[in-house]
Formats: sequence, structure tokens, C-alpha cells
Amino acid sequence: MKTLLMTLCFAITLLTLGVASAQDTMNHDSMKADASKGDTSKTVDVKGKISDDGKIFVSDKDSKNWSISNPDVVKGHEGHRVILTAVVDADKSEVQVMSLKMAK
Repeated sequence: MKTLLMTLCFAITLLTLGVASAQDTMNHDSMKADASKGDTSKTVDVKGKISDDGKIFVSDKDSKNWSISNPDVVKGHEGHRVILTAVVDADKSEVQVMSLKMAK
């Protein structure tokens, strides 16, 4: 009886481990590739002013100039104070605008 109970527990443990490993849907190879690229870009919200030509964004926080990689997105907001949602590339001092709204 004791042997049957131990065998049953062992079988249940193996079955549980099999189901748990099948639930692991993350692609670990792509995570390794991203880490090796040094992909550190994040989407951030930042407040500031778009230049008159629409190619530069000046941050309110530190008055740093950032070139806008996709100036077509900010058309119509030249010279305005805005809040950008953007991906920042600090190495290039560049922002890729995802969305923007007028600042109050």
C-alpha cells in the first residue's frame, strides 16, 4: 500500500512538471538576442517645446535639445509646448515620437 502511494505521488509530480513546462511560452532565444543588442530604449513621457521647424524638441526638465527622428508626426505643433510619448535614444540625442498632446 505504501509503495502504491509513493508511486502515485511520483507520477503526479512528473505530470505536474510536464504541464508546468508546457506553459512556458516565452521565447528565450529572442530575449538573449535583445540583450546582446543592448536594447535599452523605453517609451517615456516628456514635457517641452517643439522647435519652429519641427525637427528639434527642447525638454522642460533640463533644456536639452533632442532631434526628432520622425518630424512628420509633430506637424502642426511647431513652436508649441507639448507632452511627448517617445522612445528616447540617449546615445544619438534623438527621440522617436509615438504620440503627443498639447501641454496645459
